[in-house]
Amino acid sequence: MRIESVLDYFVYVQAPKCGSTVTPSPHWRPPENSLTSTPFSRYASAVRNFKGDSLDPSLLMHREGDLSVHYAPFEWVNPQARVVLVGITPGKVQAVNALAEARRALDAGASDEEALRRAKLTGAFSGPMRPNLIALLDSIGMHAKLGLASCDELFGRSSSLLQTASALQFPVFLRGENYNGTPDPTKHPLLQRLLTEYFGSMARRLPHAALIPLGPVPSKALDWLVARGVVKGSQVLHGLPHPSGANGERIAFFLGRKQRSKLSAKTDANKLEAAKAALIAAVANFRE
Repeated sequence: MRIESVLDYFVYVQAPKCGSTVTPSPHWRPPENSLTSTPFSRYASAVRNFKGDSLDPSLLMHREGDLSVHYAPFEWVNPQARVVLVGITPGKVQAVNALAEARRALDAGASDEEALRRAKLTGAFSGPMRPNLIALLDSIGMHAKLGLASCDELFGRSSSLLQTASALQFPVFLRGENYNGTPDPTKHPLLQRLLTEYFGSMARRLPHAALIPLGPVPSKALDWLVARGVVKGSQVLHGLPHPSGANGERIAFFLGRKQRSKLSAKTDANKLEAAKAALIAAVANFRE
């Protein structure tokens, strides 16, 4: 069997299996800057035949109990990125958008690399969360740090400054639904490998970019990677709320759109105010 990717390596070699296993050279490493170091070539046929179901069996990368990992084209890395936005894992909406764009690109004759680039820019943080994300970044001064009128430009003419990412790079689902951080990715063997092999590889290629985790789960994941020397702690800027609509009250308070007196008991105003102040200072003082 040909081993084409890091995930191939741990799914087919490290993971327990019945019967025979493949033993690669102990010195094997995925080649840098090569599409063969990504699973794209393995799933290109499934992408070309994508019909709108991100859980299609042809996209399945691995299954372990109730958890499943499915392929979507999110592995492109922007080497010029100055800021990396880190979510938990792509959800169904993002996966469908990325897969559909990759198919359109391939159908139009684009190269694999170009299809990956277009899919990444289209699928990452797409949907209703994007306006929240832009407003949150502007509120901590990221647009000024990057010399932009608004971080809206990161998804348009200034996309060369942005790398969108997920701590778990490929879509993870729990019993067929979007994974929300349970089980803990820092304690589950399969998810630990996704963190280390894929996110870690991406982070090593962007050693001077600011890494901004969106919410507590990616924050914990990045702390876990920092503790293991995979990511530099000086790169990580913690505290931004997740831009999901389900997080509406915390976002509204963070942005000054909702008064403290109107908050429900579940929202910790003091914590949010402290996080915002710390982020504003961290962004202003960040050295690339």
